[in-house]
Amino acid sequence: MIVETKVSSGHQTVIPSKVRKEYKIEPGDIIEWIDSKNGVLIRARKKRTLKDIVGLVKACGDAVESKKGIQKGGLK
Repeated sequence: MIVETKVSSGHQTVIPSKVRKEYKIEPGDIIEWIDSKNGVLIRARKKRTLKDIVGLVKACGDAVESKKGIQKGGLK
């Protein structure tokens, strides 16, 4: 699938509906822009809710470090 979008004067773009539907991208999801040798890789990541993370964090751990790890997609 190849689709195109323009970047606005405010440096914004729209995720095409075909892509949003295929990858179930919803408001609040995170779009990651990853630099690679072949250009930019764009990856969608679901927004995590409290329900998603309950039980993942240790009760006696560092809350700030746990939050950073969860936001990056994993735990430290």
